[in-house]
Amino acid sequence: MKTLVIAEKPSVAQDIVRALTPVAGKFDKHDDHFENDKYVVTSAVGHLVEIAAPEEFDVKRGKWSFAHLPVLPPYFELKPIDKTKSRLSAVVKLVKRKDVSRLINACDAGREGELIFRLIEQYAGGLKNGSYQPLGKPVQRLWLQSMTPAAIRDGFEQLRSNEQMLGLADAARSRSEADWMVGINGTRAMTAFNSRDGGFFLTTVGRVQTPTLSIVVEREEKIRAHRSRDYWEIHASFLAEAGEYPGKWFDPNFKKPTGDDADAELRADRVWTQREALAIADAVRGKAASVKEESKPTTQACGLLYDLTSLQREANGRFGFSAKTTLQLAQSLYERHKALTYPRTDSRALPEDYLPTVRQTFEMLAGSGMKHLAPHAKTALDNSYIRPSKRIFDNSKVSDHFAIIPTLQAPSGLSEAEQKLYDLVVRRFLAVFFPSAEFMVTTRISSVLNHHFKTEGKVLVKPGWMAVYGKEAAEDVADAKDGDKGQNLVPVREGETVRTESVEPKGLKTKPPARYSEATLLGAMEGAGKLVDDDELREAMQEKGLGTPATRAAIIEGLLTEKYMFREGREIIPTAKAFQLMTLLRGLGVEELSKPELTGEWEYKLAQMEHGQLSRAAFMGEIAAMTERMVKKAKEYDRDTIPGNYATLSTPCPNCGGVVKENYRRYTCTGADGNSEGCGFSFGKSPAGRTFEPEEAEQLLRDKKIGPLEGFRSKAGWPFVAEIVIKFNEEEKNWKLEFDFGDDKKGEESGELVDFTGSESLGACPKCGSPVHEHGSNYVCEKSVPTLAQPTPTCDFKSGKIILQQPVAREQMSKLLETGKTDLLDKFVSMRTRRAFKAFLAWDKEAGKVNFEFEPRASKFPPRKTAAGAPAKAAPAKKAAPAKKAPAAKKAAAAKTPKAPRKTTAASGKQPSAALAAVIGEGPVSRPEVVKKLWDYIKANGLQDATDKRRVNADAKLAAVFGKPQVTMFEIAGIVGQHLT
Repeated sequence: MKTLVIAEKPSVAQDIVRALTPVAGKFDKHDDHFENDKYVVTSAVGHLVEIAAPEEFDVKRGKWSFAHLPVLPPYFELKPIDKTKSRLSAVVKLVKRKDVSRLINACDAGREGELIFRLIEQYAGGLKNGSYQPLGKPVQRLWLQSMTPAAIRDGFEQLRSNEQMLGLADAARSRSEADWMVGINGTRAMTAFNSRDGGFFLTTVGRVQTPTLSIVVEREEKIRAHRSRDYWEIHASFLAEAGEYPGKWFDPNFKKPTGDDADAELRADRVWTQREALAIADAVRGKAASVKEESKPTTQACGLLYDLTSLQREANGRFGFSAKTTLQLAQSLYERHKALTYPRTDSRALPEDYLPTVRQTFEMLAGSGMKHLAPHAKTALDNSYIRPSKRIFDNSKVSDHFAIIPTLQAPSGLSEAEQKLYDLVVRRFLAVFFPSAEFMVTTRISSVLNHHFKTEGKVLVKPGWMAVYGKEAAEDVADAKDGDKGQNLVPVREGETVRTESVEPKGLKTKPPARYSEATLLGAMEGAGKLVDDDELREAMQEKGLGTPATRAAIIEGLLTEKYMFREGREIIPTAKAFQLMTLLRGLGVEELSKPELTGEWEYKLAQMEHGQLSRAAFMGEIAAMTERMVKKAKEYDRDTIPGNYATLSTPCPNCGGVVKENYRRYTCTGADGNSEGCGFSFGKSPAGRTFEPEEAEQLLRDKKIGPLEGFRSKAGWPFVAEIVIKFNEEEKNWKLEFDFGDDKKGEESGELVDFTGSESLGACPKCGSPVHEHGSNYVCEKSVPTLAQPTPTCDFKSGKIILQQPVAREQMSKLLETGKTDLLDKFVSMRTRRAFKAFLAWDKEAGKVNFEFEPRASKFPPRKTAAGAPAKAAPAKKAAPAKKAPAAKKAAAAKTPKAPRKTTAASGKQPSAALAAVIGEGPVSRPEVVKKLWDYIKANGLQDATDKRRVNADAKLAAVFGKPQVTMFEIAGIVGQHLT
């Protein structure tokens, strides 16, 4: 008799076979499994079956009414996932083999891995009389957190019993079924509520997607509620003997306000009236200042290895990749190129037995042809950087999978995007083993007549891990701000009095919080537990957040697809439909659907279930009760509107001139006083399932037409594009909203055949290759409308001739069809912000439609100026200093030494001693120049101590300067001062 081992993925099955071969004998390879005398090893490819309501309880789209809700099936049927049906058949066939007497669950070590195996086992037993029959074959659990051969063999020596895993299995099933019940009933109840007036208004909700949307909506509400306030900062430039440096005024007695009503915009460096700002500037201008300074060394470690969420955030910030794109690229590098480890992980550590594998990976990288990475790998090997560290190797921080790192296989034939992501992972993998970067941080306080100005300098002394990213010098350091974070500061000797050379109050305005990008939204989902007040629930969510690393990208894409949000550049902005859903949930009193607390409560109870402290029946009973309550509240809500924060349009009613106001369902005339029943004019907010943005409703009322607009759905649920007009109805003596399909209506609504004879094709359809023509208000594939040659359309390619007010000329559509994208078009107008923007129109093969593509943005943080240039940038020009013209400023930015006119004066340079001049050369110099030249000499002659790079060994020349055979790097600046006169 044989044992069947079922892994979650084919690659894991291969690892298991390789590990067992030395102890269990050679395996024969078959199409879908490996086999020897003792074991049969096969795998799923993730989930092979999914849960569904039995057919008699399934509610089809056309019956989404309250009469059929709630849907609480007595049991759940399992159905094969279409794209993996053949794999499921192969695995079930092996499970049922008569010579297989025992099963080993080798799916990933976690709740989801447990569910994948349990559903396959259950499906294989077969459904009979409303219940699945047991297979009658004993089950054991292989629990692996490391995939080295030794760890796999140890796992087979310590298999867990089926009884030990029942709690985890119950929690896995319960989470899956509860998500189904809340998602299905919530979506259908809210859709039924919103479709009461006719039509089909799909309103999706879910345990993870709705709280995620709530995070975005609440941020947008804060942005809209923000009222900008004027404030002033006072920037000064101080003149010392060695040169100028900037400073910014601050109040040393300021304390950050606390409490719920605290003003979060108060800062120590802000002044709230222009009069006060001018008074401070006038008081200190031209006056002497005393200086206090503190310098101290500090270190900065490299970030941890990537899990999927941190990789998605970094790739979005650096390259603009969406979370979905990053996951696809990482999956391709894992599956196709075998260059990265499994990407769908929430762990940022490696197993403790993985050190030898890591060393082998460094050796592979050092010997590879990747010239931008190989030298760093070689440096790490030569200096023995690869050592055990709890920060990197920690079994307690490894969950189902470990962190994303490169494999032993050097990739080839990568696309540009794949190469970018691979480099990102490899650089982090290399850098995490390098030493910390070391800085010298200086805080300087310049005091003038009881007014204080702060200047901060941060000098990169030893790059450490930053060298892997090409950061070797001070100007590469991030976070430098003009006026309060210089880089190399000009020196000020102890007791020196400096002069306040120039002072400028800068008038600024407070800004609302930033909108979410995909990077910051992923971070908010990951840290959603911080938003939970209850301590126990917050603790339960600590490791989970909203969704998992593997599902967060899909959640965001789902919200974009359902038009709850849209991307504008890198910003994610909620639509009117999103605000409408939040208003509905609040008004119905089912806000738990929009709060992370629901996930926290589930995680808390599922953890109890895993440890045998809560029964599966009790948990599912609570979910059923919650579902019934949610449906009941929506079903029994009998008021005309939902309370909310609604808009008042500025355009008057076209019928009587009254005030038009928004309510939950409509824009309605409320009479001349804005508080009466009005004349009866109104139009729906969501015709054909598409919700008007307030700006669109305003434009429709003002111009009596708008469009063409995308996103409408027919009663059968099919999407369509149309213009909307408001026309006067003679019979009702009032204005009514109507769809206007233009010439398109012939083919699309009436079924009348379209004749393209004599029409010149613009190019080949990117979907099916057929000719594309002008037709009504669109460019369409000739196979997307009924024609004599093909009465039934088989393609759906269509693109508007006007998109967001931007006309798309024939030549541009031809260019898009030929090359994949248009020229840069500059007359798009955002429906949300009403701002014009530029974009390319490009064919998005993945989405199957024409999408926007934006110009690459220049970095907001241009390269920093070095010591000589930094003060000049921050400080305003002196009154009598005509030399500070633009060309001179440019030259100063490139220079590494103080300005030429001051080079030989006592104020700008000092003479080195004979001993120091023997090392750095003759001539007046500033202290920063000396330090730089010393380090150049130290590096060139290899004088850093091999065992402790923070120490410098003196050769004959340096011994005369240091006065001893060895010094620390932090002593050098002080020693230099003794050799300058």
